[in-house]
Amino acid sequence: MSMEAVFFDMDGLLVDSERVWLEIETGVMARLGAVWTPEHQAHLVGGSMERTIDYMLAVSGAEVPPDTVRSWMVGGMVARLSAGVELMPGAVELLDAVRAEGVPAGLVTSSLGEIADAVLKVVGRERFDVIVTADDVTHPKPDPEPYLTAARLLGAEPVRCVVLEDSPSGVAAATAAGCAVVAVPSILPIEPAPGRLVVSSLTAVTVADLRALLPA
Repeated sequence: MSMEAVFFDMDGLLVDSERVWLEIETGVMARLGAVWTPEHQAHLVGGSMERTIDYMLAVSGAEVPPDTVRSWMVGGMVARLSAGVELMPGAVELLDAVRAEGVPAGLVTSSLGEIADAVLKVVGRERFDVIVTADDVTHPKPDPEPYLTAARLLGAEPVRCVVLEDSPSGVAAATAAGCAVVAVPSILPIEPAPGRLVVSSLTAVTVADLRALLPA
C-alpha cells in the first residue's frame, strides 16, 4: 500500500516544548495563587487549551475568567517560543526525508494557531503541505477529527497515512482516524500495538520504517 501522507504532532514530538509548557503553566498557576507540578502537567499532556484552563481553575479554586487565563497562557507560550525552541532529535531530518521522497507532510497539533505560528517560524512553515491546529477543529485529540481533517485536506486516505505522536491522547486520535502510528513517548508511557511502532527517538526511524507500518 502506498503512503499518501505523514503527519507530525508538534509539542514533544517535533519540538521540545513540553518543558516550556511546564514553565508557563507553573507561572500562570502562581498568578492564580496555586502550585503546579509535573504530575499536573502529565494529567493534561496532549490535551486542548480549554481542558487545561478548566483544570487549572478547578485545581486553584481561583475566580478568574477563563479568557484571562487563556491570554496568560498564549501570551507566555508565544513569547517564550519566539525566543527559540529546541528541535527533537531526528524529527526535522525525518520530515525532510519524507518530503524528499515526494510524500506530503502535515503538522497536526492540539496547540492554538498563535502558538503553532511561533514554532513554525523556527521549523519552517514551508516544510508542511498542510497545518491543522486547535483553531481548525471542533473536537481536539483524542478525537480523530484533527487527523481526519488533515487527511481530507490532502485528499489522502487515513489508512494510507502515518502519524508521529508522543502522547497517549495523540496516539488515540490517530488510531481512531485509522492511521498507522509511530509513538515516541515523552511524559507518559505508550504501549506497542498492531500498526504502531514505539521508539525512544526518531533518530533511528526511516521513511522505509514508516512505509512498513502500512498494510500490504
